[in-house]
Amino acid sequence: MKISKLKSFLLVIGCLVLNACIQSPNCFDEEIFCAALVTDTLGINDYGINQDAWLGLQESEADEIAYIESVDTRDYQKNIDYFAQKGFDVIITSGIGLQDETLHSSDLYLDSVFVGLNQPFEQTRANLISITFPEDQMGFAAGALASQLTKTGIVGGVCETSGIDSMWRYCEGFRAGALFLNPEIKVLILYRDSGDREKLFVDEAWGYENAISLIRRGADVIFSAGGVTGQGALRAASESNVYAIGTERNQMQALGENGRGVVTSLYGAGRLEVKEVMRFVKEGFVQPIRIGQIQFVPLNQKFPEELTLGLDLLLATLQNKEIYTNVTFEKP
Repeated sequence: MKISKLKSFLLVIGCLVLNACIQSPNCFDEEIFCAALVTDTLGINDYGINQDAWLGLQESEADEIAYIESVDTRDYQKNIDYFAQKGFDVIITSGIGLQDETLHSSDLYLDSVFVGLNQPFEQTRANLISITFPEDQMGFAAGALASQLTKTGIVGGVCETSGIDSMWRYCEGFRAGALFLNPEIKVLILYRDSGDREKLFVDEAWGYENAISLIRRGADVIFSAGGVTGQGALRAASESNVYAIGTERNQMQALGENGRGVVTSLYGAGRLEVKEVMRFVKEGFVQPIRIGQIQFVPLNQKFPEELTLGLDLLLATLQNKEIYTNVTFEKP
């Protein structure tokens, strides 16, 4: 299959398949601006950061775009290598799981710019861009919404281990947001601190069981974060007919029938951030650290429109630093 000189859309399972059937553009040509995406194992249709990143690339001013869906975590480095060795100007990697490979690749391939979505880097490089999103603000907005939805005056948060800073910011942000609107509300938070390390982010049973325990204690709104672990909590809420608020992707769509109780999901605006970064890089400007904007799924019509408008206003207020969550960036 020959790639056109205009934008190309490459659907690839792995590097071996890609090498066998794709004739690449000449990305070493300075007149052709090439950009690619390497997804994590959730793939391009994850209803979240991978899907948004690809949409952002499609709307960018790149001459050639492509992506590879990583089938296994062991594929991450070779998938990045493929695009770097083909001379792609920008290589976007999506998800915290690719953090080490992205940093390593920025040292190996100095002629490419690497963009790590949801990847904070302790070290900086001239060809490395970190895009992260403020989990404390997402949690804060979710907590504020939960305080308006609850009828029992009790809300619950279920998060992966508090030893992961982003998880701590999500749930402590949730606590802060709920108390901000209602100082009398009872906020119950559970972290998977004593769970099996091998099940990090994939302990669906733990998420489910602990959400059920919070519901039995009177929580009628459940917030969760932490991959499949968090999705277990959302499923429990849906089965128990209580409201749920998700993070990281559009959880209602991702979970299907198991997500029918999800009122909204808050996650990073990857589409917008990718478009912006692509514009800057094409102009020769590399911004090492970007704190991206937040998006959310509008509440459906059974809820008053004021809730959606209020959530939108609150996020803008947080972004403009008119309100602070008072949740530190790292766990104390």
